[in-house]
Amino acid sequence: MTLLNSILEHIQISFLGVLMALVTGVVLAALMNRQKLLKQVVFIVIDVIQTVPTLAMFTFVMLVFGLNNTTVIVSVFLYSLFPIIRNTYTGIASVSPSVIRAARGIGMTDFQIYTKIELPIALPVIITGVKLALVSALSITTTGVLIGAGGLGMLVWRGIQTRNTTMMLSGAVPVSVLAILTDWVLSRVEKWLVTYRS
Repeated sequence: MTLLNSILEHIQISFLGVLMALVTGVVLAALMNRQKLLKQVVFIVIDVIQTVPTLAMFTFVMLVFGLNNTTVIVSVFLYSLFPIIRNTYTGIASVSPSVIRAARGIGMTDFQIYTKIELPIALPVIITGVKLALVSALSITTTGVLIGAGGLGMLVWRGIQTRNTTMMLSGAVPVSVLAILTDWVLSRVEKWLVTYRS
């Protein structure tokens, strides 16, 4: 497997897990904003998930999905729920009640209020959650090599096993670069959204 293939596989695993968490988080946050009991339950669950060590999480998930990339994707998904749900909920909850009342006054449905008012206003905060999740996901995906997953972690692991520093760095450096680029790009997007909204 070439370096490019390893990078693309690493990105695919990381982004799929975070994308799944984003979709789940956006839906759950909408429900949580209207059901306080659900909010409490979800926050407890994601807090517990966040305390589980990565290798332990891999062990639990691989009992269902086996030793492959799917286990890492599901693990990334579970870990990404914490920053995405918390930020999405915080962003939605920050919308002024007077704005919501005005929207209801002109006949907007709950779905329209959520998609046309709450989500757009919360978007900069949501992007922050996605940024945190993606940077973390890139790291988690690297350790996925321990359960047979691909990506850049394979190069790092082979480099360690063969004491080949060049091979190890060929996996570690791209992971760091991807994390820095992800943080930089999403920070710019977040800043633009804040400016645009203002």
